[in-house]
Amino acid sequence: MSKTLKKFIKKNIVKAELTDELAVADKALGGVIRDKFEITCVNDDRVNELMRGIRAQLTTLIEGLDETKLKQSQLGLGHTLSRYKLKFSPDKVDTMIVQAIGLLDELDKQINIYAMRTKEWYGWHFPEMVKIVNDNLQYARCVLKMGFRSNVKDTDFSDILPTELEEPLKEVGMVSMGTDISDEDLSNIQELAQEVIHLMEGRTQLYEYLCNRMNAIAPNLTVMVGELVGARLIAHAGSLMNLAKAPASTVQILGAEKALFRALKTKHDTPKFGLIYHASLIGQAAPKNKGKISRVLAAKTALSIRVDALGETSEPTIAVEARAKVEQRLRLLEGGAVTSSSSSKGRNTTTTTLSSSSSSSRYNAGADVSLSSNKRARDEDDDEEEAAASSKKDKKEKKEKKDKKDKKSKKAKSDSDSD
Repeated sequence: MSKTLKKFIKKNIVKAELTDELAVADKALGGVIRDKFEITCVNDDRVNELMRGIRAQLTTLIEGLDETKLKQSQLGLGHTLSRYKLKFSPDKVDTMIVQAIGLLDELDKQINIYAMRTKEWYGWHFPEMVKIVNDNLQYARCVLKMGFRSNVKDTDFSDILPTELEEPLKEVGMVSMGTDISDEDLSNIQELAQEVIHLMEGRTQLYEYLCNRMNAIAPNLTVMVGELVGARLIAHAGSLMNLAKAPASTVQILGAEKALFRALKTKHDTPKFGLIYHASLIGQAAPKNKGKISRVLAAKTALSIRVDALGETSEPTIAVEARAKVEQRLRLLEGGAVTSSSSSKGRNTTTTTLSSSSSSSRYNAGADVSLSSNKRARDEDDDEEEAAASSKKDKKEKKEKKDKKDKKSKKAKSDSDSD
């Protein structure tokens, strides 16, 4: 209860010795007033209707109150209250990430279509150029700068192409087998090339915007899997909070739902990774270790996502150490030396190196890992079952061969009898 409200109640109710009931819109506030001043407070449907009527006629009851300013203050109060209840921050709006990654994917498709059309169209005039200049942006800029194929010798491509590509381009341009085109054809081709350049520049700006938003909204997720993979995970889940509610196993196969349900239906092996497969850490692993690394990475990524969604920091906290652990696990699986040297500010850098057996002076028997008796017994049972199954298969094959041989001999005997 504020001091202003206390003074108002003491002056107008307590000192005036009023015995009437006090209508209160907030039930909790009514309880505080009753305990503090021993005043009977009422909060029911009648009071709510009365308060609603007062709010509707507030400009009439209070002189000099502007209706426009009142609406603005009510709107601001509603937004402030909502932000407080939801702990809303404008910097944590993941909707921008969902829209940006969707637009980025659409731009990639559009650029590929336009660039392919430009190469096919200009290829009628200069077909050899597509084999020399593979990059879409460089190809479009060359088309704009060169124009007709006959200008290739006098055109300077040093600001577009490296020297090892510029010289071959000029050489083949003089002996090209392409057909001639009109000025109108070239104008349309150059307009299309200009559109390709414009789209690629827009994509670059959008990618920078996406990276900035990811570093602000999900810094730990960005450190673990990168901006693009993290943004696709958020977009696939719908929001950062929905992704934070998902367990590590769901994060691991997110994006491979179709393959998962097909595997469950046909009783085959379930997929080991979904969108997370494109993370750099999984790309570094050998094919046989990709499943293990994806499981470890998904577990650490799930923790990082929860810190981003529920934490209040805008800097990577646990992701730096978690990524170092995933890298260490990757080196262990690859059988090489493990070096962990990444840590956040204020932390000491630690380096752990697994030394090879040749560097040790004497054999350390305590470093051996022995199987437990139960595990050894299970392994022996598995070996016996495999041996029994293989022997049974061999007997079956021998029996089938013997039956075929008997049938052939009987058939040959019957043929000789008939003759």
